[in-house]
Amino acid sequence: MQAILAVTVPFFALVLCGYLAARRHVLPESAIPGLNAYVLYFALPCMLFRFGAGTPLFDLLNPAVLAVYLASALLIVFFTVAVTWNARIGLKDAAFGALVAAFPNTGFMGVPLLVALLGKAAAGPVICSVLADLFVTSSLCIALAQAAGSHDHGRGARAAALRALRGALSNPLPWSIALGALFSVTGLKLPGPANTVVTMLADSASPVALFTIGAVLWRSSQHAHTRTPWPDFLPVALIKLFVHPLLVFLLAAAARHLGAPLSTFQVMVLTLAAALPSASNVSLLAERYGADNGRVARIIMSSTILAFVSFSALAWLFGVQPG
Repeated sequence: MQAILAVTVPFFALVLCGYLAARRHVLPESAIPGLNAYVLYFALPCMLFRFGAGTPLFDLLNPAVLAVYLASALLIVFFTVAVTWNARIGLKDAAFGALVAAFPNTGFMGVPLLVALLGKAAAGPVICSVLADLFVTSSLCIALAQAAGSHDHGRGARAAALRALRGALSNPLPWSIALGALFSVTGLKLPGPANTVVTMLADSASPVALFTIGAVLWRSSQHAHTRTPWPDFLPVALIKLFVHPLLVFLLAAAARHLGAPLSTFQVMVLTLAAALPSASNVSLLAERYGADNGRVARIIMSSTILAFVSFSALAWLFGVQPG
């Protein structure tokens, strides 16, 4: 456990640093969008490009990994909507709650954390989960949320799904993964100066992304329009941290039993990815689409605080030995 904590404590400490810096106004609130843009458009794409270029294509787009992860994500979405949709929480808010229950913070936190714990081989399955969540999970939940306010539910859901898909295609992360995969397949290499720039940006991705998570969490709490009672948000955080990874593990184990080409290592990586806290950028989506961003922010905050213990404990149960 000590070796695991030696990896996880600095990661969560950087999130806390970002939160405290924003709360104490050491980092001005007006700077948070710029910090987020730097991570999203410069640092993370370079990091994902490097991992994509250094990972075999089949590991980046493993059909068995994608199938297991997508099946679990869809089940979590529909389960969370079913158990939270009530008189207080409408379909739109239930859909965004389902999104934070099924969408772990793999981009900003998961890729660097799991690679630090398990080595570069963990990048492939984690990147599979990133692509699945960007293109399918988020599109489905946004479609459900938009359908709630449409008189023609079918047409509203289709239009929302198409808008969400266009949003995913405008996200630089999948394109950086695709470019990395192209370099992996063709054996292309960046020229020296360009490679140095990409390396410098990629090396900054992990600390700046973690710091940004904390700042975004603080900003989300400040812009929350409602005060949400704990029964409306804590159960969703628990679904994210316990039900989601358990479901991924069980589906992966069942798929292996049926002959799917999944290794023990891939099952472990997927389960740990699912055990990560909720993606912090969902609070921005909730605000954009007029959902209860206060509830979403509290789910993300709760899952992030609790994940320090639950994620570290799960890694210990798996017998992870960081190198």
